[in-house]
Amino acid sequence: MSLTPMAELRPTLSLGARLVAGLGALLAIGGVVLALAAFAYGRTAAREAFDRLLVGAANDIASAISIREGQVVVDLPASAFQLLALAPEDRVAYRVSGPGGKLLTGYEDLPDPPARGGGPAFYDAAFLGEPARYIVVSRRFAERSFSGRVEVVVGQTLRARNDLARDITGKALVVLAIGGLAMLLLALLIVRGALGPLDRLAARLEARDPQDLTPLDGRVPREVLPMVQGINGFMGRLDRQFGTMRRLISDTAHQLRNPVAALRAQADLARDEPDPERQRLLVTRIHARTVGLGHLLDQMLSRAMVVHRGDSARRAVLDLRDIALAAVEAGDPQLIAEGASVALEIEEDPVPVRGDELSLTEAAKNLLSNALKHGQAPVRVGVSQQGREARLWVEDAGPGPSAEVRARLGERFVAGAAQGGGSGSGLGLSIAGAVAEAFGGRLEMTGGEGAPFRMALVLEVAE
Repeated sequence: MSLTPMAELRPTLSLGARLVAGLGALLAIGGVVLALAAFAYGRTAAREAFDRLLVGAANDIASAISIREGQVVVDLPASAFQLLALAPEDRVAYRVSGPGGKLLTGYEDLPDPPARGGGPAFYDAAFLGEPARYIVVSRRFAERSFSGRVEVVVGQTLRARNDLARDITGKALVVLAIGGLAMLLLALLIVRGALGPLDRLAARLEARDPQDLTPLDGRVPREVLPMVQGINGFMGRLDRQFGTMRRLISDTAHQLRNPVAALRAQADLARDEPDPERQRLLVTRIHARTVGLGHLLDQMLSRAMVVHRGDSARRAVLDLRDIALAAVEAGDPQLIAEGASVALEIEEDPVPVRGDELSLTEAAKNLLSNALKHGQAPVRVGVSQQGREARLWVEDAGPGPSAEVRARLGERFVAGAAQGGGSGSGLGLSIAGAVAEAFGGRLEMTGGEGAPFRMALVLEVAE
């Protein structure tokens, strides 16, 4: 026989580490997006700043153009190039052209501007092998001695503006990195604080006495509540299982002490009895007491089994008619009351309930055994459905127990807890009551005092 090895509990990445890793990944993705945005913003800001310098230089040159004696005179202002000199590493080029593209002053081989509507326009082109940015501004003259358009082109290489874009982007990334690290550290502190209740819960469980299976109480975060409820439910099931074992041991010691002592005394008497007739009578009594003791043990074990299965057995949808049929066909009537007949009355339509087949069958057998032992013929077993309630009932012609006994019916070892008020341990009805309680039902007693007495196991009809 091979034993299944106990599953090894291996720790994985902690919840705090997972949350911090997730937040770190989120911050990294957000940082990349913000870095791209910062780079785009840096380029745009640098371009706008240096474009304003180009516009100022071009307008200064255009405003310095005049017409003298029919000729275009360009008096280059120093202020135009002073603005562009703010970027000392860049090269500056200019060109002033008259009507028909005639060069008036400046560089002749500057790239021509694209077609435009007449207003200022920017364009990108190379200058001496370097990328450069150009602006074209035109000024129209309409005088008697001269009529036409004078065009001013001013260009500048891109070194300074690229340096400015990188500087803006770098500073923005530094701020983003510092902010991201600060947010990550803050998130770590928040996560550690948020997971603190789990550590305190673990400490409470660790400090508990091994025999303490009472539910955990106190205030817990909403997300932790299902886990605490699951732990409480599990401890509740363990407590019921331990309680069942304790009661079984206690009941066994209580109920077996006197019968075993009596059996021993009768066995001693039978062993030393010289009269064969009296010895036979003693053996008969020993046999009867042994049968009763065996029945008591069976009931005690059945009750322990029912309580155990009530917590551990899987619920299934069953037809209550099959449970009644199984109880009648189990053969108990012939064993309990030889020659007794049991009438079975079930409906044609199924009566579905949710429960455990073995436990429900045991409850039905105990109801039937109780009626056969302590009731009066005829005995009937039936199944009926009224609305949302299903009933498995056992009926006999007896008066049923007294009102005092009925008040305590279902308790263990209640003397006289039988239909007729005779002797009995009360375990049979205790088993049926435990089964009803385990599956959300109840035991119901009706009749007596001139009417047939009926014990019924009432359960909710399954969907």
